[in-house]
Amino acid sequence: MSTQTLSKQQQSTNIPFQDFLMPGNFRFGVDTFYTLLDEVKKLKVQKITVISDKGLERVGVVQRVLDLIEPLSLKCTTFTEISGEPTFNLLKTSVEYVKKENSELVIGIGGGSALDVAKATAALADKDDLAPYLSGQSTIESRTVKCILLPTTSGTGSEVTMNAIFGDEEQELKRGIVSRSFLPDLAIVDPALTLSCPPKVTAASGVDAFTHAIESYIAVRATPLTKIYAERAMKLFSSNITKSVHNGKDINGRIGMSWVSTLAGVSLANAGVGAVHALAYPLGGKYHIEHGVSNAMLMPFVFEVTGKTCTEEMVDVASYLHLGDFNNHPHKALDAVVQYLYELLETLDLPTSLSELGIKREDLPHLAQQASKIDRLLSNTPYRLTEQKILQIYEKAYQGPKTRNMG
Repeated sequence: MSTQTLSKQQQSTNIPFQDFLMPGNFRFGVDTFYTLLDEVKKLKVQKITVISDKGLERVGVVQRVLDLIEPLSLKCTTFTEISGEPTFNLLKTSVEYVKKENSELVIGIGGGSALDVAKATAALADKDDLAPYLSGQSTIESRTVKCILLPTTSGTGSEVTMNAIFGDEEQELKRGIVSRSFLPDLAIVDPALTLSCPPKVTAASGVDAFTHAIESYIAVRATPLTKIYAERAMKLFSSNITKSVHNGKDINGRIGMSWVSTLAGVSLANAGVGAVHALAYPLGGKYHIEHGVSNAMLMPFVFEVTGKTCTEEMVDVASYLHLGDFNNHPHKALDAVVQYLYELLETLDLPTSLSELGIKREDLPHLAQQASKIDRLLSNTPYRLTEQKILQIYEKAYQGPKTRNMG
């Protein structure tokens, strides 16, 4: 072997590349929930913990899981201490519970909060010291506990992503931890599970999914492959979100939104998101505002600024949302997209300003400072947002759409 060949091999590790990752198995379809029994049987486990939230436990969804796998005569325990968006302290409690029960399989069922807790718990259950992983100093490289995820909302796409979001109570902000180990062994997306999702949650989670699609579409790390997923998600969103919110029993609308969540989640998992999420995290950390609501409310205000560097992509997005053909007037596409995003908030009965969410104006500089530190997301946005520019966006968002300049 020549020296030249060795040199090339040694240098090969410096070649830029990007993997494309998904769960070990992904299953989509109405009533695929019932295939869970056979999948658990295949795993040959004896101890299972079902992780969900108090609301789903109260309406019987958790019991449906237990009844379905009851014929296997396995030891099944439940962790349903989730109410609202989860914190790192709650995650620690969940991990300790699964450790104590010696569970070999975690089944997560619910919205993004429950799924984030479930997949993070499965990945951390064999770790002694959680601190380095929760702080981001160490990456979770592997897991030994099996994981199956079933979403009951169409929004976060948590069942197909490597991200999990938790509130940091000490720092009063939300932080994401990322690991390939968060991808489940099996994701089962059954649109029928979303039929009982109330309008407000359907709206907030649905726009959250759209945020994943549009942000990952323009992301610095976007690739032709991730854009295929984001494009399809945006097209399906525009034709399914309104009927899913205002006619929740429309199964075709629910199927469409389930695809939006999944496709956008895959794009997010591989391309990442950006400034909208960065500005939303401090709102969740300090004011405990739901993630989807924060994203939805901030999205038009953020894109009014960051979209200026994405003219070509905005022309594409306008087309996907059926807003018109702007190829001959590309600089007008951003105005059309931003106008659509503002009107979307009204159509779906979502908050249109930070003041409406109860944010105090004197807190805006602190929120801007916190958001400016989230470099993982800001660096994936093709627009350089300084702390001052972030504060300006918050100021406009505090007052609401009437103050924006569409010129």
